[in-house]
Amino acid sequence: MSQDNPPFEIHVHGDVPLRDDVDFPQIQEALRPLWQYVGARSLVEAATSNYEEEPGIRFDPKAHLLQMCWTIEGDQDFRLAIEEACMGLNEISAMGAAIEVSFYDLEFDEDEAEPEAQARDDFVMCFVGPTPAAIMQVQRDMLVQDVVNLMERHFDASELGGVIQAIDQLFANRFDAMVNSLQLGKPPRGGGHGGPRKPRHLH
Repeated sequence: MSQDNPPFEIHVHGDVPLRDDVDFPQIQEALRPLWQYVGARSLVEAATSNYEEEPGIRFDPKAHLLQMCWTIEGDQDFRLAIEEACMGLNEISAMGAAIEVSFYDLEFDEDEAEPEAQARDDFVMCFVGPTPAAIMQVQRDMLVQDVVNLMERHFDASELGGVIQAIDQLFANRFDAMVNSLQLGKPPRGGGHGGPRKPRHLH
């Protein structure tokens, strides 16, 4: 952290399904940027949230699920820490997942602020997954849900098939463009079925 008096309360929330072979040391290594950010020496030391009612950072070994409902204090530089942690989670995740990061302005007092003043609250949605396709699937599903919820105020759900098809086509186009860009400048491969190396993180 860059300041003695952090200006934000930061809440991290999300569940990430992990591969069956993943153990706690691998999780600790993947989340190293987060526990180092708070000045801890291990994930166990950092896993407790600032609020007792929140579970913090937990690993359910039976469900192979990483659960995060974790609040700390920090600054905007936490964005880099969560991005690095997402790259680590990509390596051990079993499927795509979303992680919500909320920034609440600790320096803003609604009762004392000028009428036109606004808090510097912010919100970031991060996505992790074992492949770009898995990440895009989560992004697609969330967008479809948001659009359908919005449009159902005006249209029946049965009328929205064309809208969902359009969203699917947008994501298909994006995925095709990404794959094609990875193949540019690469010499032809002789034999085998190896494809281009996939990016570690889409965010």
